[in-house]
Amino acid sequence: MNNKLKELRTALKMTQADLATTLEVSRQTINAIEKGKFDPSLPLAFKFSRLFKLPIEEIFDDEEN
Repeated sequence: MNNKLKELRTALKMTQADLATTLEVSRQTINAIEKGKFDPSLPLAFKFSRLFKLPIEEIFDDEEN
């Protein structure tokens, strides 16, 4: 799954560790999601959505390129 997580995170001047702490997950989880190696659970996707004030589909894209 493609995502804009890294761009959104850096726009808020957050490190992966900062984001992980805010969302109560590990930094490794954030890293894996950013690299497309792991898809977030639906509850975690909603946390991203609330934090970045964007609909989930603007953060994550399930379309193959």
